[in-house]
Amino acid sequence: MTLDNLAQPQISVVVPVFNEQDNIAPLVHEVVAALRGLVPFEIIYVDDCSKDESRAVLTQLRQLIPELRVFGHTQQSGQSTAIRNGVKQARGEWIATLDGDGQNDPADIPKLLAARDVADPRVKLFAGWRVHRKDTGSKRWASKAANAIRSRLLRDETPDTGCGIKLFERALFLDLPYFDHMHRYLPALVKRAGFESVSVPVNHRERSTGVSKYNNLGRAWVGISDLRGVSWLIKRSKRTGTLEL
Repeated sequence: MTLDNLAQPQISVVVPVFNEQDNIAPLVHEVVAALRGLVPFEIIYVDDCSKDESRAVLTQLRQLIPELRVFGHTQQSGQSTAIRNGVKQARGEWIATLDGDGQNDPADIPKLLAARDVADPRVKLFAGWRVHRKDTGSKRWASKAANAIRSRLLRDETPDTGCGIKLFERALFLDLPYFDHMHRYLPALVKRAGFESVSVPVNHRERSTGVSKYNNLGRAWVGISDLRGVSWLIKRSKRTGTLEL
């Protein structure tokens, strides 16, 4: 079976990755186990200039997994850029995202698809909600504080915007304002665009190998600037219908 004779994907699973050589193969096989036979799909990995063997692992896997497509940045650009570039390459009308560290469970993707199938058409984002997080205590505390501040300022009515597993409509995503770290503000940006999002409880797992690419201080520093920018975008937005004359 090759990419040419695969069915047109209904869903594209986009995974940004940076220095995750040992997490790639297990996660790819989990995605295949969760979706093959359920829905036509593709897996898109975007390597953000990894310094380990991530690209070599992906190249080898591509020979074994016909649904896998691999792209790489020419210069390191961050998670949001990797997600956006993956979405731009995607052929599915709906996008599921996963973090490349393996802490998101691909078995939750069918749960998000099921939520989509019974939701109001105005719901364009189904965001994972890590009810039982497996991170360190300091990271959980920092995330709880950040979520509270973000929710108060942006009124996005979302308990966990930092969860990497999400399902959203491709066309809407590409119409949203793009900026670095935008993936953390998708509920607010979707609401700004005139649509809705729902949070779906999902599994969360401990990182089995590798190290986190973020620290609490770095996230807090960047988050302050991002919150101000997103708040400004929301205040300056205007929406109206359009009629052909």
